Amino acid sequence: MTLAQITCRRPAGAVWFAALAFLMSVAPCWTATARKGDVKKISVAPTGEWVDTGLDLGANARVRVTASGQVQYPDSQSTGPDGLNRGWKDILRVMPVNSEGRGALIGRVGNGDFAPPFLIGTTREFAAGVAGRLYLSVNQSGNDSGSGSFAATIEVLDAGGNSAAAANVAIDKLPTVSELEGITARTLANLPRRVSDQQGNVGDVVNFLIAGAGQDVLKAFMGAGWVQVDKTTKDAILHGLLATLSKDEYTQMPMSVLYLFGRPQDYGLAHAEPFTVVATRNHLRLWKAPMKVNGQELWAGAATHDIGFERDDRNGGVTHKIDPNIDLERTYVGETLFATGMVKKIAYMVPPNPVKEAKTATGGSFHSDGRVLVMSLGSSAQAGNSRGVEFANLFCSVMGTEKPDSGEFGPCATYLETAATSKVPLGTIPTAYRVLIVPGVLSLCASSAPAFQQGQEHLRQKHGVTVDLLPVPNASSESNGRLIAEYLKKQHTPGSKKFIVIGYSKGAPDVQEALAHDGEAASAVVAMVTVAGAVGGSPIADVMPLAAKRWIDAMHMGSCQGDLTAAFQSLSRDARRKFLADYPAPPVPSYSLAAVSDATNTSKVLKQAWQLLQVFGTREDSQLLVEDTLAPGAVDLGAARADHFAIALPFEFLNVPDMQSLVDHNHFPRTALLEALVRLVTADLEGKAGAGAKR
Repeated sequence: MTLAQITCRRPAGAVWFAALAFLMSVAPCWTATARKGDVKKISVAPTGEWVDTGLDLGANARVRVTASGQVQYPDSQSTGPDGLNRGWKDILRVMPVNSEGRGALIGRVGNGDFAPPFLIGTTREFAAGVAGRLYLSVNQSGNDSGSGSFAATIEVLDAGGNSAAAANVAIDKLPTVSELEGITARTLANLPRRVSDQQGNVGDVVNFLIAGAGQDVLKAFMGAGWVQVDKTTKDAILHGLLATLSKDEYTQMPMSVLYLFGRPQDYGLAHAEPFTVVATRNHLRLWKAPMKVNGQELWAGAATHDIGFERDDRNGGVTHKIDPNIDLERTYVGETLFATGMVKKIAYMVPPNPVKEAKTATGGSFHSDGRVLVMSLGSSAQAGNSRGVEFANLFCSVMGTEKPDSGEFGPCATYLETAATSKVPLGTIPTAYRVLIVPGVLSLCASSAPAFQQGQEHLRQKHGVTVDLLPVPNASSESNGRLIAEYLKKQHTPGSKKFIVIGYSKGAPDVQEALAHDGEAASAVVAMVTVAGAVGGSPIADVMPLAAKRWIDAMHMGSCQGDLTAAFQSLSRDARRKFLADYPAPPVPSYSLAAVSDATNTSKVLKQAWQLLQVFGTREDSQLLVEDTLAPGAVDLGAARADHFAIALPFEFLNVPDMQSLVDHNHFPRTALLEALVRLVTADLEGKAGAGAKR
């Protein structure tokens, strides 16, 4: 790399000797450790290589990258840093960020090849989840060769903490310990060492353990580029069809079912190049152990690497052949997870009965040094942060005492997954805060049924709480985030009430964008609540614009202005995971409430989407999986038994042709739900011992 390719300058006001200041203004930075105010200019050509920026970022360092220029491939038009629009041929390409267009500017933080790459595009501000060296490249397959280049400017907004040297951990050189975060020799002695098939034939070895909440474990794997595989061939056909329709790769081919603790794997995950997934892939199975360590869930995993095919000794058929050195796959799991920055501690342990030579259930041989890789996650939802029972007690007390909702309702337990255990006294709701409700996509299309309509009036009239509703356009979350931020700054004047912001559906990521990108707006907010919030996106977001149009037509909503495609693109899991990777910690105290529906309480208009989402998980509300509704760092309030509309939208009160037949499961105590949310949050803010305490 030449001086023409990379230059650096230090922040104004630094005290330097005159000669040194001159040299530093024209030459590369001799120290690689990034400092606040550092600016570098990098040239990135479409060679397929990763360009070393020379910047070692500390953990949580904040960086802004802006880029310009054009690159071109022989078979395409030229493109800027955002990349070409994905086409059908991209399904067959294998690129570092396969969900993005060819030719896009991408980055990674970390020296190893396991560091997950991410889109940068024309401009991106991000936080380094883990300490490490920053690299830039162009998103393309191995056989691509283009011309041109991008000129990227890198600005270090905050240097972060912890030396980047901490990221240069060789997983295979980690120490072997006797205990890690509550995982002891006794823990290992109480865990089975081998998994088995349905007939009881023992096979793969349990070669890694993870301590952490289930949603955190999944987020860590997905942040590391692993994907959940499909459960059945039927699921695979449907999932593959969806991938094709959205011009995306398909890497979720099912894996066989194996057993541990007397049950099938809870999750199957894979790392694979789309075009070779049939023959070769890194894959693993995870089981939740029937024990906890230091109050944390414990997950046992068996990881192997498919490298081809061989004869199945059980039936003479064909099965996958694994790499016999299974320790390499154990290392691969550790490398990919550690690169996400979510692993707090990692080491090896030796079980009392190590497995060093054995065969799989199909007859393939493997060998190991017998050690188990043990990891503990830095939890995004802290241990003990689930308050489902407390919220259920409060909700049922409001529902039973105040009866704020119109109509007849069944027992309180009908409406929440978590059962209430006691009745709590209802004191006065503090009025020192202002509630802002931000609804989801289509909110302007269904303006006659605003989110929590009756609940808003109830809080104003019964409890004197100031409540605002801010319907946002059908647009990207980034665009709506800017509108929300401007509203918060305009409304919050010196001495005025601060906001409790409630984001429903897409309103949740819209609010997250506002608070993450605008510190002044965040300072006007004391707490955020997500209700069936699309925090982690939806696996069916790519097909939603068409479904939304059908809803609009069927429910006679009339003209629905805006860019539905941009709105739903913001709800893709890839888009939301990128945001969460950049902003893993919320700037304000946060709370999350999910929704769960089944075939008996999902409205007809949502039934097709509900059936489709069942392919991806059984706990869902017709639009979102429960695992994708919990905001990182948020208090988990459990789940309401309602579909995605019923939890917030009062369609049951509209006199619209065909409405009653289409939205036929909309009767839900939304007013009691909203009041319970406000009571719990304001009690926390006031420092009360319980949400029902009197002032």
